[in-house]
Amino acid sequence: MSSLDFSLILACYNEGPTFKASVNKIVAQLKKLKINYEIIFVEDKSTDNTKSTLSEIVKNIQNSKVIYHNKNMGRGRSVSDGIMASQGKICGYIDVDCEISPSYIPLFIKEVRDGYDLVVGKRYYEKGIKSLQRVIASIAYALIVKTLLNIPIDDTEAGYKFFNRKTITKLLPEIKSSGWFWDTEICARSYYKGFRVSQIPVLFIRRTEKKSTVKLFSDSIDYAVNLYKFRKQMSKF
Repeated sequence: MSSLDFSLILACYNEGPTFKASVNKIVAQLKKLKINYEIIFVEDKSTDNTKSTLSEIVKNIQNSKVIYHNKNMGRGRSVSDGIMASQGKICGYIDVDCEISPSYIPLFIKEVRDGYDLVVGKRYYEKGIKSLQRVIASIAYALIVKTLLNIPIDDTEAGYKFFNRKTITKLLPEIKSSGWFWDTEICARSYYKGFRVSQIPVLFIRRTEKKSTVKLFSDSIDYAVNLYKFRKQMSKF
């Protein structure tokens, strides 16, 4: 049986100049926890200096390791690979840019310890947020997902999800998406399987100094196509 309590997966792709500071912030939060943990970085074949920066970062972080992809596989595949390589009884991932603070980590761990199989972040937004278009798109997508897939999860796309590792590793082979839609699919399939799901409100603060890897138009089209295919697939069961 694993002696590790918690595994944190950090999917990394073109993280830019804020990368080191974000990782330091996450590590500082983990050090406050009275548990045994590991950090698993998954480098998804970045086109900037993320890989070289990461190789330097991990030299100074205990209980950390890196999975390097030979080609870009997508955020969903990165998280899946991290989960499958993890050893903690609880595993989770957060977006490494810390637009949602790592200070929520203890709350999410507690929820899994209390018996939930999946704990999902439910974003609310700072006043006067600059990327209003992206916020509106996120809210609209969340409403469409909730309606079309008939699931009581308010924000499937938030990059902040924690799992009972033993439970979720049994589900991962069924997940078809390797990109951004992975989040919606993992939430929907978890609910359909009867997993216990909890939602925790989390404040989203847009970091304007970091270039987002989300391409609003093309990713929205991709979401729509995947959502249609997934709903059609699920209707057969």
